[in-house]
Amino acid sequence: MAHIDNLIASITDQALRTALQAEYRKIARSRRFGLVFDRHKPESVLVPNFAIRRGDKVRVLQQGAQDRTEIDDSGVWHVVKVTNGQATIKSKVDPSQVTTISRERLVVTREFGDPIYPGLRPIGEIAKSETRPHHAVINAENYHALEALLYPYEGKVDCIYIDPPYNTGATDWKYNNDYVDNNDTYRHSKWLSFMERRLGIAKRLLSRDGVLIVTIDENEVHHLGMLLEEMFPAAIRQMVTICINPSGASGEGLSRVEEYAFFCFLGSASSQPIDWNLMEDRPAGDAKAGKKGIRWEWLLRGGGTWYRASRPNLCYPVLLDERGERIVGVGAPWEGDDENDRPRIVNGHPAAWPVRSDGRLGIWRVDGAKLMELAGKGYAWVSDHDPQRGTWTLRYLMKGAITAIESGEIEVTGRSERGQVEVFVSGKNKATAKTMWKSARHIAGGAGGTQLVSALLGQRGGFTFPKSVYSVLDCLEIAVGDKPNALILDYFAGTGTTLHATCLLNKKDGGQRSTLLVTNNEVNGETATSLRAAGHHPGDEQWKESGVFYSATMPRCKAAIAGSLPDGSPVAGEYSDGSLIRDGFQENVSFFELTFEDPALISLGRRFEAIAPLLWFKAGARGEQINEVASCGWSVPENASYGVLFDSQVWSDFVTAVNKRHDEGRPISHVFVVTDSIAEYQQVVAKVDPSLGSTRLYADYLRTFQINTPDPD
Repeated sequence: MAHIDNLIASITDQALRTALQAEYRKIARSRRFGLVFDRHKPESVLVPNFAIRRGDKVRVLQQGAQDRTEIDDSGVWHVVKVTNGQATIKSKVDPSQVTTISRERLVVTREFGDPIYPGLRPIGEIAKSETRPHHAVINAENYHALEALLYPYEGKVDCIYIDPPYNTGATDWKYNNDYVDNNDTYRHSKWLSFMERRLGIAKRLLSRDGVLIVTIDENEVHHLGMLLEEMFPAAIRQMVTICINPSGASGEGLSRVEEYAFFCFLGSASSQPIDWNLMEDRPAGDAKAGKKGIRWEWLLRGGGTWYRASRPNLCYPVLLDERGERIVGVGAPWEGDDENDRPRIVNGHPAAWPVRSDGRLGIWRVDGAKLMELAGKGYAWVSDHDPQRGTWTLRYLMKGAITAIESGEIEVTGRSERGQVEVFVSGKNKATAKTMWKSARHIAGGAGGTQLVSALLGQRGGFTFPKSVYSVLDCLEIAVGDKPNALILDYFAGTGTTLHATCLLNKKDGGQRSTLLVTNNEVNGETATSLRAAGHHPGDEQWKESGVFYSATMPRCKAAIAGSLPDGSPVAGEYSDGSLIRDGFQENVSFFELTFEDPALISLGRRFEAIAPLLWFKAGARGEQINEVASCGWSVPENASYGVLFDSQVWSDFVTAVNKRHDEGRPISHVFVVTDSIAEYQQVVAKVDPSLGSTRLYADYLRTFQINTPDPD
């Protein structure tokens, strides 16, 4: 370019030289360097279950189509009016083209870049703690969900973890309602357009010191790296290689064993040290004592020779409470001849005996006095009842772990429901993670992946290689290990692994991190074929129940927190720290579906319930939700963390209630004031504590979505 500048400068005709310089500067400014791809737009999504209304954008179904996703090639139309089941529509491309068609042959479409007015419809929850924030799981197309989340969370998300479609060419994702496969010559540019739009909104959601984590495989790793460099130029970016399938994936060329995770650290964010450097091939269930955390060992001694006769004094009954969940005492060693005659009840308490897998009596690892000492300190506990052996499984800490706890290397953060200590490994024993990870705990088909998801869903199959929960856990600890109240977003949520990993991290260090999960209810190709063969189509109840949100995300998140399946039976298995999956977590989760609302009804206050969850989010997603307009004109529930003034004429009563909560030491965090007058709004907020967040309804809400996120240029 410098040579061209010199050539232009050598032109003696000043007018010509000036004109050429101006034209050249235009070309130079429009030239792109780095990643260059076709930006496909507009992207759109069909919403076949929406009613047709005046002003909607619609597509026309093929003649005779039963499937409400089978559209013709006539393009996008605007609905002019709807009368007696007939809709008058005009072409978006040629407005002079107007026709009338049965409303039943139309399906609503949402093009990205159009203003939307979102709402959220609650569809269930699990609440196990009055003080912790709620995780939120949303069924929605993720682009529109991200736009909705801008209202309560712009600039407030501490970490975004996403596992987007890998674009393998095996129809693993759709663009504009069609699967993208190897035959699509625009496969890579469509994927980049798809990612760029969503990352653009995600960038607005991230806090100034946030962390973005994106996992990917070899199909798009290089394109993604360049896209992240272009979109996050000031971030510290690093790529981690994670071994997820040591046996290797069959195919052309070398046998693939890995995937990748890009970390983008914004502002002052940095990699946090963790328990180990992630480069050791450590089994998923291994948590050795000392620097690596703790492992709850079986109190029953293993090995082929350790039966009752080897150490008779260690074959004694351990007495439990009436529920069989806590150690309350020990009895005398069994001296009888017939082991089947051993007492099952001793001194009125259920008795746990050291029964081996073959049904014979073995021995405990410590004597009765030592066991009671350990139990008193929370170092021994009842982990499970084993009906097959007819006894209970007892676990305890060995000397190395106890020494680490009592020296302060491992911090005790509390006691679990069954009396055992909960611990946190202090930072002085942690290390900076390496950029190559190799551990059995990260295997997609292992204990933290396929096996765990199968246990939580109560069935096998359907999700062959879900992300290992421990892989996500390690990523999150690196990103927000120093932020116990972090807000984490995953808008490619899949089966809900990110929520599950966050619960594990909170349990590990006592944090109160919360997650926002978004996934659509896509039905995979094989299931869709079976459903169509059975006469079902998108919009049918059977189709809905077969989608990923309803068949996997929602039930997996519920089972992880509750520790039980829908029928009430406990989830089998344990986590890598030895805790039982059946114990669940002291966490809360709420489930929602995204809706599209009429702005006129919102402004009139007739759809308050639709935006109520967004207000709850904006106030911190804690405590009670205010879901309806109060008849007295204001609402500040006892268990809510915010208040809403619906009628400005009773502002004085509202202010009194808000300030009373503050005086009682139970302050709320946010107030919402419904008024068209800025002066009234300012008068109200001036009377409450200045530390409270405040928002004017409904102007603030409508303004946010009227100026919608445009497609990138």
